[in-house]
Amino acid sequence: MDSKKLALKCREVADNKKAENIVILDVSEVSSITDYFVIATGTSKPHLRAIIDEIKDSLQKDDNLKPRATDGSLQTAWIVLDYFDVIVHVMSAEVREHYDLEGLWGDVPRIRARKAKSPAKKAAKR
Repeated sequence: MDSKKLALKCREVADNKKAENIVILDVSEVSSITDYFVIATGTSKPHLRAIIDEIKDSLQKDDNLKPRATDGSLQTAWIVLDYFDVIVHVMSAEVREHYDLEGLWGDVPRIRARKAKSPAKKAAKR
């Protein structure tokens, strides 16, 4: 799976677990470490755990991918999953605001989610 598809899948899985304010940053032109950061917010320690577990389980089950490394903890409210070309950051709102990764990497492009087509538009195309 290419790195952009992996980042999009991580966003989708996090969204399925109701992660908030999910952002994908394309750092490929400015970083030799990774291509994409996926940043998401969890509302509590159990929510952070659920998001992380769902991403890990889904990628393992569907794509036979395991993170190269995992860092952080529920106590620090910032957990990082390193999939080499994609690094997933799941953190509390307070930690996210404090470290401001989006501000630090503010000059890189964001990958936008494709809008789902409304049923009326789908029917009109038929």
